[in-house]
Amino acid sequence: MQKLDFPRRLLILGVGIALLVGCGEQSTDEFDHESAPPLVRAAEQGDISALNALLSGRAEPDVRDACQWTPLMKAALNGHLDAVERLVDAGANLDAKDSGGYTAMMLAASNDHAGIVDYLLTHGAAIDHQEATQGFTALIWAAKLGHAAAVETLLEHGADTDLVDHAGRTAADWATEAGFPEIAAQIEASANG
Repeated sequence: MQKLDFPRRLLILGVGIALLVGCGEQSTDEFDHESAPPLVRAAEQGDISALNALLSGRAEPDVRDACQWTPLMKAALNGHLDAVERLVDAGANLDAKDSGGYTAMMLAASNDHAGIVDYLLTHGAAIDHQEATQGFTALIWAAKLGHAAAVETLLEHGADTDLVDHAGRTAADWATEAGFPEIAAQIEASANG
């Protein structure tokens, strides 16, 4: 297991904080995970039996929790490909956004769940959506966190390497700044080729 230096640990902590922005004024300590809709909890846990039972009982596939997260977002965030597949089959909105503008595909990319990124993009998820707080795309998130597999998948699907965030930085800029020169080079090669 690779040890992360202090700046990278801070960067990863920042991702968690940025994702919580979508939850508004409510802190994680105040958020009662047990009060989340059952379908959201089942998706978060990757519980296919519960998902099947709830969806067969006509549960709304795009129900939201207090943070405006859908079951698809929770499944994608936690790397549960089978749950993602079941929710998409049930008609879940691939591009639903939380209050910060994050989508399931962005959450998968920011956690290096390349298989889920590929699945969602193959099924029509928007690739270049920019979240509201900083203007990050899935490619920017994956690049700045050093998630090579997610970056490769996004590039294979044609992610726009020239998009800039609200500060004017591209995914390659973020990869360089975060200490991932090989990812920056991969992005730049894709942009030029």
